[in-house]
Order: sequence, then C-alpha cells, then structure tokens
Amino acid sequence: MSTKAITANRLRDGSVVWYGKDGLWVDTVDRAAVYEAGVADDALALAKQGLLDQIVVDVYAIDVKLSDGRPVPLRYREWLRANGPSVRTDLGKQASALAYAF
Repeated sequence: MSTKAITANRLRDGSVVWYGKDGLWVDTVDRAAVYEAGVADDALALAKQGLLDQIVVDVYAIDVKLSDGRPVPLRYREWLRANGPSVRTDLGKQASALAYAF
C-alpha cells in the first residue's frame, strides 16, 4: 500500500510546505505527516481548510516512501520542491543536513 504526504505553497511567501502531524503546516518534508492511501483522502480534506483560512494554496497529496522514519517524495518534481534547486545545492532546504539524494 502506498503512503502519502500533503503539500501546498504558503500564501504569504510562496514557500513549499507540508501538512504536519499536529495539523499545522511545516517547512520541511521530514516533519510532514504520513498517511496510508485510504486515510490520505480524509487528511487532505482537513488540510484544505488551509485554503479557506488563506494560509496555503494548491493543496494536494503526494506519494512518499519512508527512509529512516522520514518521508521522502517519490517523484523528482516533489523532491525538488522539498529540497531546492538542482543546479545550486548550496541553496534551499537541501543545503541543510535534512536533504536526501534522489
């Protein structure tokens, strides 16, 4: 069964964010809540409240795998959103110790 995380962009500054375990939006994918496919739809519905509250835009679920207990996006597009630009690895979230190789 596949696992999912929920992502969006923060309306205030456009940063990529993830729906966290406590129901708040978090800045790094390692703090994202992970859901089994069947439960992800319910979590997505809750996360979309962020649209109404004008906190985030473009809320959707992505496929992730767990690596050392942390979610890692499966699609390259989502990995880029999680880590930062592929041409400057010294920038973005990938510059920290939390980044994963794709």
